[in-house]
Amino acid sequence: MTAAAEQSNFPTMIIPRGTEIRVNSHGQLSIKTPGNLVIQNSGNYSELESTNGSIRIEENVNVEAVSVRAAQACFVQGSLTAWKVHARRVALEDKARAYIMLLESEQLEIARSARLVGNFANEKELFLMMGKFTSQLKELPGSVDITHVAPIEGRPAISATAAAPQPPIATTAAHKLDEGMQLRVAQTILERELARTDFPPREAEALRELLYAVREQNMQRIALIYRDAFSEISKPSDALRQAYEHLDQHMTQRQSS
Repeated sequence: MTAAAEQSNFPTMIIPRGTEIRVNSHGQLSIKTPGNLVIQNSGNYSELESTNGSIRIEENVNVEAVSVRAAQACFVQGSLTAWKVHARRVALEDKARAYIMLLESEQLEIARSARLVGNFANEKELFLMMGKFTSQLKELPGSVDITHVAPIEGRPAISATAAAPQPPIATTAAHKLDEGMQLRVAQTILERELARTDFPPREAEALRELLYAVREQNMQRIALIYRDAFSEISKPSDALRQAYEHLDQHMTQRQSS
């Protein structure tokens, strides 16, 4: 068989002008394209974005992503696990599975045999809900692969890793979160605490500087200041202790990896 004949057996990959493809420090791929995006291979992504078109995840394809954004629609035929999905229309077709914690859409379509887990409107709503079940969340295993959990009564089980970060009320759950979620939880807590009207301004200055570093994900700066920032707090709340635990666990994992 000639080289030309061998090449004809494989589809052609076209990367449209304006497409951005990046890999973050965790090895996760980010794809941002102006047109439609079709995912035909399973993978773990940081961000998937179609700025003008739609995103489709085809049948028998398992996609994990931190963020999925589409100007038009997000079609799921296979399986999608995501922290946040934003699209004008989200459609789960026959036998599709979607584990989406934060879902922003004007139109949601779910086929009779499809399943959707999650669908919180924002992080505040998520934390309030998880706060109601703190004791149950503490009993969840530290790491469970969602694709290997047996469904119960025809419904897919949801694991600790797919469910959500533990709420600030729980003070022993930082080790259950992945690194990205640890930073997001810490950021949310710091923003909420610094918005308090009774928070001492003198103590808030150090935490505010830490919050800027967390927002920018400046790991070098976080490592230098986070312990000193929390040491400035004379009477830390349970939530601030939780934020410290998440940051400390995050930095420890980075140093050991």
